[in-house]
Amino acid sequence: MSAIAEWKEFDSNQRGALIASFLGWTLDAFDFFLMVFMLGAIAKEFGSDIKVVAFALTLTLAARPLGALVFGMLADRFGRRPVLMIDILLFSILEFASAFAPTLVALLVLRTTFGFAMGGEWGLGASLTMETIPAKSRGIASGLLQTGYPFGYLLASVVYGLLFDTIGWRGMFMVGVLPALLVLFIRRNVKESPAWDSMRKRPKQSLASVLKKRWPLFIYVVVLMTAFNLFSHGTQDLYPTFLQVQHKLATHTVSLIAIIGNVGAITGGLLFGTLSQRVGRRKAIVFGALIALPIIPLWAFSATPVLLGVGAFLMQVAVQGAWGVVPVHLNELSPDEVRGTFPGFAYQLGNLLASGNATIQAGFAADHGGNYALALAVVAAIAAVVIAVLTYFGPERHGVKFGSANI
Repeated sequence: MSAIAEWKEFDSNQRGALIASFLGWTLDAFDFFLMVFMLGAIAKEFGSDIKVVAFALTLTLAARPLGALVFGMLADRFGRRPVLMIDILLFSILEFASAFAPTLVALLVLRTTFGFAMGGEWGLGASLTMETIPAKSRGIASGLLQTGYPFGYLLASVVYGLLFDTIGWRGMFMVGVLPALLVLFIRRNVKESPAWDSMRKRPKQSLASVLKKRWPLFIYVVVLMTAFNLFSHGTQDLYPTFLQVQHKLATHTVSLIAIIGNVGAITGGLLFGTLSQRVGRRKAIVFGALIALPIIPLWAFSATPVLLGVGAFLMQVAVQGAWGVVPVHLNELSPDEVRGTFPGFAYQLGNLLASGNATIQAGFAADHGGNYALALAVVAAIAAVVIAVLTYFGPERHGVKFGSANI
């Protein structure tokens, strides 16, 4: 069944949940990736260097697990919908506050607290969506939900290209307050997850008690998400810097290549999410990871903007193709009682373990004469292979019924 046919079968609440979760992840990513484009400008204003400012990305990613844990536990107790609204308001306010940072230290603190708030959104949105839509539509919905991330990157690319030279990095952070408006949509158009409504009648189990019984699964998912986050952040976070510093490309050219890459990401997420409904979650992920390998030379070592654009498109088809299966795969693997916490917490712990990526890549490039291409290629290749191996030998619960006692 096509995505359009699936969409027509959804009722108004199912559509609202999917739209809200997609937009939440889109605007969350938009706020995060605004920082990616501004590392050089921020370093210049505060008299620092890119490697030091890139540490802000590390702090943002490192704080996300705590946010996923806190907001996830609140969502398992009080419901996905109200906690999601609070979370979106918080990360929007913190993004806006970043515009007024008087020092680099203050900015690093604000980006850390922003990471805490950002950490809650993905798990809440994914659980709300997956528990609301029909099981037969999870693959397509997963791909759509995850494409919110590259779509947010695309929006950040467009805003950077159009506004940065005029409003500067502080003005860019002010634009980042816009996600707060999404709360109005959720309040009006989205109901609570029906699965959560039914599960709250069952005996409560703490996160610790559930993880004690299922710790091998939890460790496996955290390791898998570490590799996935190295795959995405290793191919995205420093790519604009690579284009700016190593290729000396102008603002609008960097923006255009980033946009092209994110169109590829959206294409890959939708394609592989849909594919996973037919061939299974594991096969779709493995295929997406492995096709990245032959693309790396074109993506990292091309000499012209045209070839770099083609490489960016194809690489993100592969990266976000594999990622497009993640929301449904993690939610299907998750125990019912902690679905608000388990997927997001595991995902963000993987982010924590991979959070040094930008700093490491920047340092690696500096140690090799500013060779960002080599730093990007090494991380992408290693992450792709690790994802393929872990997924191939890992578990799968394709189509499991949420709310049943056997998961």
